[in-house]
Amino acid sequence: MPEQKKKIGTVRNDIDTIDNTILDLLKKRLDCAKEIGRLKNNEKRAKWDPLREKQIYDRLLATNAGIFPEDALKSIFHEIITTCRLSQKRVEVAFLGPESTFSHLAGMENFGHSADYKACESIDEVFAEVEKGRTQYGIVPVENSIEGAVFSTLDCFMKYNVKICGEVNLQISYNLVSRSGNIEDIQTVASHSQSLAECRGWLRKQLPNIPTLPVFSTGEAAQMAANNPSTGAIASSLAIKTYELQVVVKGIEDRPGNTTRFLVIGKESPARSGADRTSLLLGLMDRPGALSEILTVISEMNINLVKIESRSIKGKQWKFLFVLDMLGHIEDPIIAETVKRLHEKCSWFEWLGSYPQFNPRQADSATDL
Repeated sequence: MPEQKKKIGTVRNDIDTIDNTILDLLKKRLDCAKEIGRLKNNEKRAKWDPLREKQIYDRLLATNAGIFPEDALKSIFHEIITTCRLSQKRVEVAFLGPESTFSHLAGMENFGHSADYKACESIDEVFAEVEKGRTQYGIVPVENSIEGAVFSTLDCFMKYNVKICGEVNLQISYNLVSRSGNIEDIQTVASHSQSLAECRGWLRKQLPNIPTLPVFSTGEAAQMAANNPSTGAIASSLAIKTYELQVVVKGIEDRPGNTTRFLVIGKESPARSGADRTSLLLGLMDRPGALSEILTVISEMNINLVKIESRSIKGKQWKFLFVLDMLGHIEDPIIAETVKRLHEKCSWFEWLGSYPQFNPRQADSATDL
């Protein structure tokens, strides 16, 4: 036994030495990132280079050869890369608050824990913060795999001058939480309207006589539950810790695999990464076959159209704008030519942005609105 303890102590000393080496190398990497930031400032270049980050992940995964768990490796280096990038210039991110909403979690998935996060009371306010330059970025939900488009976000693209800079797709897992953790104490269930809709079947079956209360966000619902023992909330795991709540039931979403897509918005889109998506906002000419003309252009150019969504124009009855997502970047010659041809055929045209497609860094992320 003494010999075994000695061996354990030796291995632990090795671990300490390795940890110290890792820390020293992290400090050196941070210094290199700061120097890159200074050089980019001199050349007035953007801080974020998505192509470079993609190359780093690809190289690390190839070098790793599957030895270190890949999801963990991506997560570790995502935090390292974002922390080093933020050292070049501190980033503030607006999100639908309060703290610990799923939008907050989506922001941390994209920007890491080192960014400064600013809670907003509405999606409109997130857009306004970015447009007015009070924050560099915002993160907003745009669609859910079950409930469909988040129309308040689509409406904001018609009102605010911002660009899409990135996207985050996250699996959703909802928790019913309360102060006591006892389902018998719950007299009202509060949450965001979309979250309530995605748990509608479970609530109807398990709490048929309990009224629901739509609020601005899941974070607000968690705050209400923390202040009222008779209120239950549908909220995130982060909200449980933040507001010191107890889990009543885990995973109450009606369909497993439910995913919400978030958009990162800013003042300008990043350079091409090689795996990008371009979003457009189009208004059609008032003539028969107008939509067919648009789709024909995309088909003739052999472009992969991955999303098309119509949205009515407020104040103009039976008038619609269309949001289109296609694979490729505005800097790609074929996308640039396609965009030019579409512009000529539209009564309204706006390029919403070109940005890297989401590259999942964690297998077990959980999020929603």
